[in-house]
Amino acid sequence: MFDKVITMGEIMLRLSTPGYTRFVQAAQFDVNFGGGEANVAVSLANYGLDSYYVTKLPKHEIGQSAINSLRKHGVRTDFIVRGGERIGIYFLETGASQRASKVIYDRSHSAVAELRKDELDWDLVFEGAKWFHWTGITPALSETVHETLQLALEKARSHGVIVSADLNYRAKLWSTEKAQSVMIPLMKYVDICIANEEDAEKSLGFKAEASDVEKAEIDEGGYIELASRLKEKFKFRAVAITLRESFSASRNGWSAIMVDDAECKGGYRSRRYDIQIVDRVGGGDAFSSGLIYGMLKKKNTREALEFAVAASCLKQTIVGDFNLVSVEEVEKLASGSGSGRVDR
Repeated sequence: MFDKVITMGEIMLRLSTPGYTRFVQAAQFDVNFGGGEANVAVSLANYGLDSYYVTKLPKHEIGQSAINSLRKHGVRTDFIVRGGERIGIYFLETGASQRASKVIYDRSHSAVAELRKDELDWDLVFEGAKWFHWTGITPALSETVHETLQLALEKARSHGVIVSADLNYRAKLWSTEKAQSVMIPLMKYVDICIANEEDAEKSLGFKAEASDVEKAEIDEGGYIELASRLKEKFKFRAVAITLRESFSASRNGWSAIMVDDAECKGGYRSRRYDIQIVDRVGGGDAFSSGLIYGMLKKKNTREALEFAVAASCLKQTIVGDFNLVSVEEVEKLASGSGSGRVDR
């Protein structure tokens, strides 16, 4: 029997400029779909888990196209509510070298922002489930969604489901003050906390010292200490923090640290990858899904972390939000085969 995993959030229509063209140059856009928890759901389905996605989408053809994109990759859509007027959109201009990528959102009043807590049978959603994943983007969408997520977390807890949260702070959705007022109370439902170099500060008020991602400076000890403080404060089972060294828009260093009660109790840093980036959008979601899979299937948390970092490294070489890789491909990279030689 496959492990049942649930994710909940917003899937958006992604309109990106072809290649590395700028918005002002574009005569057309490439069309994809993506969104934090949807990206996680796709990866978990690709890894062979029984992956369900919860959201709300309009009944029109664009809403159906979003559902089709999930079904195409094996995601279960049984708990997608239909209704509302529109799907959120984001526009992407891919950066290169010293020119950063740019994202413009058009997501206000999207269907998922109207998802009410009484529109789903949450006991049915979590029946037989092992894991529930959400991100800080979801409660930022509206007070209605915040209330719905609150109920989902209560139900997940009552069903004994492991809960992971990617803090995923978005300045275009809310202020740090609002984020902390919402996110801190929700941490009591979280077992596994996932963050990047700034999320803990913006969402929870905890800052790593002596690191500057824009200068590609990472103080490993500072992040291990930060993860340890978060774990102690909120009683998490584990804290994982991704570490991005931004040399340019085209080249990043990529690794992660974890602190838990088992193999990584004193803090553990993964292997570090030097990535020539094709598309970094969804890299954090690929890490989250890799960590979830690893913690369900690997022998220990060190192996789980290495799987997650390798998975997210590969994602940043793939166009689109979804991480279209197999378990075998991730394991090959995690085992040390990263030469990029033709596989034939």
